[in-house]
Amino acid sequence: MAVPSYAGPFERIWYYTFRFICGVILLFLILPVLIIIPLSFNVEPYFSFTSGMLHLDPHAYSLRWYADIVQNGMVEPEAPFGWDYLKDSWNNAQWLHSMRNSFFIGICATLIATTLGTLAALGLSQSNIPYRGVLMGLLISPMIVPLIITAAGMYFFYSGVGLAQTYTGIILAHAALGVPFVVITVTATLVGFDQSLARAGSSLGAPPQTVFFKVIMPLITPGMISGALFAFITSFDEVVAVLFLSGFEQRTIPRQMWAGIREQISPTILAVATILVMISIALLTVLELLRRRSERIRGLSPA
Repeated sequence: MAVPSYAGPFERIWYYTFRFICGVILLFLILPVLIIIPLSFNVEPYFSFTSGMLHLDPHAYSLRWYADIVQNGMVEPEAPFGWDYLKDSWNNAQWLHSMRNSFFIGICATLIATTLGTLAALGLSQSNIPYRGVLMGLLISPMIVPLIITAAGMYFFYSGVGLAQTYTGIILAHAALGVPFVVITVTATLVGFDQSLARAGSSLGAPPQTVFFKVIMPLITPGMISGALFAFITSFDEVVAVLFLSGFEQRTIPRQMWAGIREQISPTILAVATILVMISIALLTVLELLRRRSERIRGLSPA
């Protein structure tokens, strides 16, 4: 938005000064993320810029660390590319194993969290629910309680019921951590929901399940998808609960990165981090598109 024509000299100065301050703060926040991207192309096994990189020498840059993602742990990493090479990488590469676990656990936990969180939000949206504030506080408590306490409690409980070091235990733990995000986003969507639409559907003879799937769900879908994406990101980036609950076979990308930092420093971690940043940017872009679509549907912004 341009400076208003009636703005005085001091207003014009503050207009540009405010935007400059906001730009500096934004740069300060994203600079650590921006730094790891060029470092992931370093040909040397260092976590710092070499002289060649600073002088933009093409020989100082390489994709070796991205190749290491699919080669680390292979039985024959130098074998010619082919079906046997892909099979060896898929079965033995440590980073690919962690990625498969992260996506599998994240998707399963997201489905559970979205289902339970949506049902909880629909129940809390009813005005006749007793102790609604207490129930809401209980549901979002995983966001408030320090994660180390939650993870330790899950470990002792899951150890007693045999869910520690299992995929089921980690999925349930990640689902519990993702439910608050779904509850908050769906509840925010239901704030502007016209309950008379559901009553109209019921008065016309539609059963409750038809009213939900044909009337309510299409209007709250943006909130559900936003909550699901937040739950997926939470599961995808979670490391504390995984440290407590996972075994060697259940290690995820954050767990593998943690092990890499402690046991074997390698710029492969920077390459994986760059990929995660790209995934996060894509998910945040989807969230913004969904937010704008939700505003258009609810009449809060022009079509």
